[in-house]
Amino acid sequence: MPKVHHFKVKDSQDQDVDLAQYRDKVVLIVNTASQCGFTSQYQELEALYQQYKDQGFVVLAFPCNQFGAQEPGSNAEIQQFCQLNYGVSFPVFGKVQVNGLDSHPLFEYLKDQA
Repeated sequence: MPKVHHFKVKDSQDQDVDLAQYRDKVVLIVNTASQCGFTSQYQELEALYQQYKDQGFVVLAFPCNQFGAQEPGSNAEIQQFCQLNYGVSFPVFGKVQVNGLDSHPLFEYLKDQA
């Protein structure tokens, strides 16, 4: 059976990222949106990441536009928004589909494990 570290995802520049690099870390995977009522949670996620990153913790953010079209920006716009407005330094990957026929295999796996 696959594990999270068996998947590959795209970064914000559409380059492949092997999640195996996070194999020995505690990983919090979050789907995000820049125009959501919870967008300010980027600040709390960054604080959590900063507090525990030296202990092997990482936040992996996956923007998604499927929930109320609250992430309409391009990958570059999303990166800029996160860095300028919230000082995000944890990985923010390329936009993904969480549900439906085009849902990313990682999110299919996560939903199956829930």
